[in-house]
Parts: sequence; structure tokens; C-alpha cells
Amino acid sequence: MSSFKHLTYAIFWCIPRQDYMGGITDFIVRLFRACARAYERKWSFLGVFVFVFLGSVSLLAQLSLLPDAPQLSVAPSATLTASPLIAASLHTATSTAGAEFPTSIVIPALRLSVTIANPDTTDISTLDSLLLKGAVRYPTSALLGEAGNVVLFGHSSYLPIVLNQAYKTFDGIQKLTSGDAITVYSSDMAYTYRVKSVTKESANDAAIPLSVTGRILTLSTCDSFGEKTDRFVVIADFVESHSISS
Repeated sequence: MSSFKHLTYAIFWCIPRQDYMGGITDFIVRLFRACARAYERKWSFLGVFVFVFLGSVSLLAQLSLLPDAPQLSVAPSATLTASPLIAASLHTATSTAGAEFPTSIVIPALRLSVTIANPDTTDISTLDSLLLKGAVRYPTSALLGEAGNVVLFGHSSYLPIVLNQAYKTFDGIQKLTSGDAITVYSSDMAYTYRVKSVTKESANDAAIPLSVTGRILTLSTCDSFGEKTDRFVVIADFVESHSISS
């Protein structure tokens, strides 16, 4: 061991001090030059990164490896507009005293708070477009304050990063448990519901019923009204309503 130490000291002290310090200085200079070149090319690096990232996402999508957001399976548009029962329900909803359009939904258990759109058409492209802005009430479902099923749907995505946060509108609704509170707001009223059930529905299951006994709220995730995919469905019972000002 003593011989090894002596050999090490001999080799170290045989290196000229000037050459040793010069090597360190040269390394530091090269490091700074490399950092400077990287900074000068930062936009090129960013462009390459974005290109590779988008290309990877596109490739995963082509291979069907991206996580799918379950979809709302409501009866097709043609059936909805042709059904006299649903058409009558829509007419009643828009003319019933005390019935109100929902404007936003809050779920404390999920720290979820999003706006709600109320389209007056069942056109698929229109509904899909509104999904990119938040939650959407299905046009022929019930309004707040009246008997029936208030059906709200929205996207869900579990990718770590999304440019449009509307893709995460209903993220995590499958984690809700019985008794969790859901509050849906109109322009001047708050309507409270309690979760009754949370299920994962197959694309082959029957469509969500719009005519029901009592007053319930249904939340569902979706990809597009143009397709049928598996989805999470939350059903909640109406509890009470009160003025926001109170």
C-alpha cells in the first residue's frame, strides 16, 4: 500500500504544474464555448424538440397507444330530432316556469370547476366544437329546476400535458364516490346533487335515458358524438336549490 502511494505521488508531481493548470483552464473555456453555442441555437433546439414531440404523439395515435377518453352514448342525432317524445320534452323544457339553463358545474372532491354550454342543436359537429371549450348540456335533456335528466358531458384526457385544458373537463369523475356533492349553477341559482352511482359503461350499452322519474343529473365523458366508445357515467340525485345571493 505504501509503495502504491509513493507511485501515485511520483506520477502526480512529475506532471508539470503549468500543463496541469492549463488543462483545467482549457476544459473550462471549452465548456463555456459549448454553452454559448447551445444558447445561440436555442430556437433550433426548441424546433427540433417540438417536431420530435408532435411526431411521437402522432405515431402513438396512429398505433392507438394514446389513452382514450370514454364517450357519451346518447341516441344518434337523427333519432333525437325525429322522436316526438324528445321534441316535446325540449319544447316543455324551454317553456316551463322556473326551468333554467346550467352555466357552470363545481365538484369540490375533484377540485373541478368548468363552464357549461347550452346548444340549441343536436348537430354533431356543433357539439364536438363546444366540447373544446368545456362541458356541454345535451340539448334535449332536462333543464335545472324541472323533472327529468340533466345530461352534461365533457372530454377527459390523462396525458400529462395538453394545450387545451378543455380536454381535461371531466378528468377523474370515475373517482367520485356515493354521497359526493356536485353543484350546478344557473345565472342566479345553485342546484346541489349527491352522487348515487359511478359506472364504466360499454360502447354497446343502451343510450343514456333522457326521460326519467324525478330530478337527476348525469355526467359522462366522451371523445366525439360521431363515435361510440367506453365511457364513465356518474348519476346524482337532486338535493336542494337556493339563490346564489342567499
